[in-house]
Amino acid sequence: LGLIEDIDRHCTIGFKHEGDLVVLLGPDARKTDGIGGSEYLELIHGNVVGAVDIDLDMEKNVQTCCREAVKQDMISSAHDCSDGGLAVAVAESCIAGGIGFKGKWKIAGRTDTELFGEAQSRVVVSLKPGQLGALRKLAARYRVPLKELGTVGGTRFNIKNSIDLSLNEMVDAWKYSLEKAMG
Repeated sequence: LGLIEDIDRHCTIGFKHEGDLVVLLGPDARKTDGIGGSEYLELIHGNVVGAVDIDLDMEKNVQTCCREAVKQDMISSAHDCSDGGLAVAVAESCIAGGIGFKGKWKIAGRTDTELFGEAQSRVVVSLKPGQLGALRKLAARYRVPLKELGTVGGTRFNIKNSIDLSLNEMVDAWKYSLEKAMG
């Protein structure tokens, strides 16, 4: 629970502008046991195992960096990677903003851990390309890892060699999957 310092300075999860960069603030899921205790592990493998690990100093640094970026009007959107991991956070930002995403980063290690690991202290943000240098400096000041993921735009959710869905398919699944499952 927190208090909003300045109600005029806030950020929502939805992507806002075609051409914005999408960046991950915080460590990669593969640097920790990011798949342990995840929704993915339970849904796909039927396992509820592993412990959630949190580095409280990193969490504080990521949150402080993100709040400062919002305060400086540096970012257009922000969404944590807790429920479902990185791919789900980016997909939810697409759905909320009604704009697609084109991923361009190289997935190193296990694809499932990278995309669906729920490692703590990670926030997906979008920003104008001209703000990237300022965000890099801010992240360095707070000792927060930063990784470019791709760009906002189009009508598809695409993560190279892993996921390629139309925004319409995603919205349909998000809005009507429970209804369809219940017949």
